[in-house]
Amino acid sequence: MNDGNAPKKTITLFGLIMMIFTAIFGFANTTVAYEQMGLASIIWYVFAALFFFLPVGFMMAEYGSAFNEAKGGIYSWIDGAVGAKWAFIGTFMWLASWEVWLVSTSSKVWIPLSTMFAGHDTTQTWGMFGLSATQVIGILAVLWIIFVTFTASQGMDKISKVSNFGGIMTITLNGIFFILSLAVLFMSGFHTAEPIHGLDTFIHSANPAFASPIGMVSFIVYAIFAYGGMESVGGVTDSMKHPKKDFPRGVLISAGIITLLYSLTILCWGMSANWNAVVAKGNVNLGNITYVMMSNLGYTFGTHIGLGSAAAITLGEWLARFTGFDMFILYMGAFFVLIYSPLKSFVLGTPKDFWPEKVTKLNKHGMPANAMWIQAAVVIVLILIVDMGGKNAKALYNILTLMANVSTTVPYLFLVGAYPFFNMNKDIEKPYLFYKNKKIMWTVSTIVFLVLAFAIIFTLVQPIMEGSYTDALWTIIGPVVFGLVGFTLYARYEHKENKRVNSEVTD
Repeated sequence: MNDGNAPKKTITLFGLIMMIFTAIFGFANTTVAYEQMGLASIIWYVFAALFFFLPVGFMMAEYGSAFNEAKGGIYSWIDGAVGAKWAFIGTFMWLASWEVWLVSTSSKVWIPLSTMFAGHDTTQTWGMFGLSATQVIGILAVLWIIFVTFTASQGMDKISKVSNFGGIMTITLNGIFFILSLAVLFMSGFHTAEPIHGLDTFIHSANPAFASPIGMVSFIVYAIFAYGGMESVGGVTDSMKHPKKDFPRGVLISAGIITLLYSLTILCWGMSANWNAVVAKGNVNLGNITYVMMSNLGYTFGTHIGLGSAAAITLGEWLARFTGFDMFILYMGAFFVLIYSPLKSFVLGTPKDFWPEKVTKLNKHGMPANAMWIQAAVVIVLILIVDMGGKNAKALYNILTLMANVSTTVPYLFLVGAYPFFNMNKDIEKPYLFYKNKKIMWTVSTIVFLVLAFAIIFTLVQPIMEGSYTDALWTIIGPVVFGLVGFTLYARYEHKENKRVNSEVTD
C-alpha cells in the first residue's frame, strides 16, 4: 500500500464535532417526530439517547482513542476486539447499506434545492428533452455523485470544510428557529399552539396512527435510528491533529448537544404548530413536513408582529426557502463524509493483500481515489437502473431500501457485542477509558445490545404484523445476503492465503 501519501493531520476538535453533527443530526427528524407523535415524541428521543446513543458514544470514544492511528475506522475497531473475520462481515454489510443510502439520497437532495427556489417542492414537475421528472432527477443524481466523488477525492480538508459549513448552517437554522419559536411563545402570552394538558401530552401521541402499542414501538425504533451515523466518522481518526484526546471529547460533546437539541427542537414545534391544524391536513407528507412547518412558523410569527395575511404568507415562504437551502447544504456535508468514510474504513482496514494494489493506492491528497471512483461507478449504475427503468426499477429500489434498513444497524451489534472483550483486553493500550467498573460495563453493554437487538427484530417483524409479507421477506433477506457475500469473500481470501502459506512451506 502506498503510505507515502498518508492523510494530513488536518481535523481539529471543532472539525470533528461538525462532522459528527452533519452525519447524525437531522433537523427533518424533529418535524417527522412531531408529525408522528406530537410532543409525546420527546420522551422516546430521550429514551433512545439514554439507552443507545450516549452509551454507544462512550464506547466509540474508547475505540477511537485506542485505535487512533488505525486507517480502518470501525473495521479496525471490530478487528481489534473480536478478529478480522467478524470485522470483514460486519463492515461489508454496513458498507453495502451506505451504498444504498447514496443511491436513494442522491435523488432526494433535489427536493430542498427546488424548495429554495420555488418555496415548495417542484421536483415532480421537472421535465426536459422529452424526459420524465424521475429521469431528469436520475441524471442530476449521477452528476451529483460525480461532483461529490471528485471534490472529496481532493483531500480530507475539502471534506472537513464542507462538513464545517454544513454544521454552521445547521446551527444558524436552529438559531433562527429557536428565536422565532420563543418570540411566538412570548407574544402569544405563553400559550403554546399545541395545548399542553399536563404529563398526558408528553405520553400519548397526538397522531391516532401512533397511539397503538405497535405504532409506539415503531416510533421508538425510529428514534433509535435517528441517532445513527456516529460510527461513520471512525475512519477519520488518522487525519486528526490530537486523536487520543480530541476524538473522545468530540464524540461526547456532540452526543450531549445532539441529545439536547432533538428534545428542545421538538418542544419548540409545539409553540407554533397545532398538530390538528397544521399536520393533520391531507397535503402534508414526510417529504414536505419540514417546509410546511417552517412556513407555518414564519406565518405565525408574521401575524403576531402585525403583518397582513399576504405578507405573513410571504415571510413563511422565505423561511421555507432558507430551510431548503440549509437542508441542501446539510445533505452535501453528509454526502462528503459518507462517500468517503465507510469506503475508506472497509478498503484500508481490510488486509492489504485482499485487494489489487490499485484499489488501496492513495492519491497525492492521501485519499483512496481509485476505490472512490469504483464506488461512484457502482452507485451511478444503480441510480440509472432505478430512475430510468420504469415501474420494475421502482420495485427494485424499494427492495434495495428494505434490504439496507437493518444492515445499517447490524454493525452496532458487532461493535457493542465486541466491546466487553475490547474493554477487558489488557494488550490494547486505552488512552481514554469511560467504563472503568467491570460490573457497570457489562450491565450497560448488555442493556444496549438488547435494545439494539429488539429494534432490529421489531423492524424485521413489523411488516409481518401489518401483513406486508413481501416487504418482510426483503427486510430479512437484506442482512442475510450482505452477510453471506461478506462471509464468502472472506472465506475465499482465507483459502487463498492458506494455499500461499502452504506453498511457501513446501518451497
